Amino acid sequence: MTPNPAFGPTSRYHLVDTATWEAPDGRVVTYLRRRFVPSPESFALLEEYAVAAGDRLDNIAAAQLGDPEQFWRICDANAALRPDELTEQPGRRLRITLPEGLPGAGDG
Repeated sequence: MTPNPAFGPTSRYHLVDTATWEAPDGRVVTYLRRRFVPSPESFALLEEYAVAAGDRLDNIAAAQLGDPEQFWRICDANAALRPDELTEQPGRRLRITLPEGLPGAGDG
């Protein structure tokens, strides 16, 4: 995949291609193609995090990944389509992983 210059390297859309559609009136509309969420098993596990009462995903991402805007990585690693579901249940264990494609210490 080619990096998308419209999105920075930490964006979930960085490697998502664009496409164009021509409207009947001749206008050309550029749009972002669908982003397919990878299988959680494709990520190298760094650690697990136990959710505490009152936790917010952006704060967890800031503490665990160094950037609150990386919350989407935790969503991907835990197969969550709705970010809030990850922090609804205190005690839930969240997978904290490397970005997709980066091998972990225990990988081949």
